[in-house]
Amino acid sequence: MSLKHSRRATLAVFGIILLSLAFLFSFLNTIFDELRRRPALTFGLTFSPSYATSLGLDWRQIFISTLDDLQVRLLRLPAYWEDLEPVRGNYRFEDLDWMLEEAGQRGAKVLLAIGFKLPRWPECHAPAWAHELPLEERQAEILRLLRTLVTRYGQNQTIIAWQVENEPLLEFFGSCPEPDREFLKQEVALVRSLDHRPIVVTESGELSTWLRTVTVSDMLGISMYRVSWNPYLGYIYYPLSPGFYRRRAQAVQPLTKKILVTELQAEPWVPAGILNTTLEEQFQSMNAERLKDNISFVRRAGFSEVFLWGVEWWYWLALKQSDSSMWDLGRQIFSQSAPLRGY
Repeated sequence: MSLKHSRRATLAVFGIILLSLAFLFSFLNTIFDELRRRPALTFGLTFSPSYATSLGLDWRQIFISTLDDLQVRLLRLPAYWEDLEPVRGNYRFEDLDWMLEEAGQRGAKVLLAIGFKLPRWPECHAPAWAHELPLEERQAEILRLLRTLVTRYGQNQTIIAWQVENEPLLEFFGSCPEPDREFLKQEVALVRSLDHRPIVVTESGELSTWLRTVTVSDMLGISMYRVSWNPYLGYIYYPLSPGFYRRRAQAVQPLTKKILVTELQAEPWVPAGILNTTLEEQFQSMNAERLKDNISFVRRAGFSEVFLWGVEWWYWLALKQSDSSMWDLGRQIFSQSAPLRGY
């Protein structure tokens, strides 16, 4: 055998050994992952009155059903600027007051999301009068909004933490201006100066490093999506393992008090919106079995506190489509929720 052929054979054998070791490592990692002790999960959910209304639903009815039927005791509520201050200088707190009162009467706790960029499309929720303001003037108005909210609700014991903005440093998503980390730091500093409760800042679980916000806040919130859609590739099923999230969390854990999953996918990701999409297509990216799998996934990733995303869709399915599979599963999930801890 020539020296050249001998080298090729050696490289081939070496490559086979490396591949075998890689497969073995992956297999053992899966086994150890299954044996690893799982934390008890505390479940909450995000609720958006405006999104419920867009589905043709009575948002107050859904909110009460969420508390009384699903027995949800942990909520993430966005305080939309456009709803709170439709006219400059004139605030409307009635709806937010009502939700906090109803939640408090039942012993539920609230992570209140405040600021300009908050959950649900179009991500940035400025009132019409604020759209054309120069940047510095708009930022001054945002700080005034934060001061007003934290001062008003500073004594409300239903609120356990403040979420300042939502994925504020994520680019290319939503109708929003360029991210501004320095302004985010100003917002966090203002809220911290006004109240002692923890401050949460959120990041995309898949599209960011988590490092740009973890040192700004007291707690880090991440989103977790298993299926998404874009116009170039269609539906994308992320090939990420629980270990991907777990190792990232372990890397940044020393820099933060707590890491939460503030947005776990529990509704479809569809390009044309729920009302313009067939049920068949909706169920491609979310259904009861997928949600069960997502719950198992987040448990294996090692997180202990999870906010589900999509209760408005569950209710729409049950009321408008006579399909209670998601709502029934939600009832089961929240019946198994562990007590809230760590605030």
